[in-house]
Amino acid sequence: MARSYVYQSLRGVVEPLLLFIIGELPIYGYEIARELERRSEGYFDLTASTLYSALRRLESRGLVSSSWQQISKQKRRCYELTEKGRQILAEELAQWQKFFGATERIIDSQ
Repeated sequence: MARSYVYQSLRGVVEPLLLFIIGELPIYGYEIARELERRSEGYFDLTASTLYSALRRLESRGLVSSSWQQISKQKRRCYELTEKGRQILAEELAQWQKFFGATERIIDSQ
């Protein structure tokens, strides 16, 4: 049961987390995955298929745009937030702050 709960929770947070990371600066896919893993101290270790599927969904919704850029000697697809993506990110962050605040109040009330 715990695994199912975590899996379902992860599905709901991957895209907002990606928007947050991408919102800081244009960044390419592998860097996004590394940054999520680093900041979460290894908790968010996304597979390539999970990461790129989510990035494609965000791009198809108009929340991120991508372009090929020369980085060192390789071309990589860099992602950045669109204006719509910035608006959605702000809304999602406000919702998450309310959610975590309410959750924390419940847990701390013991």
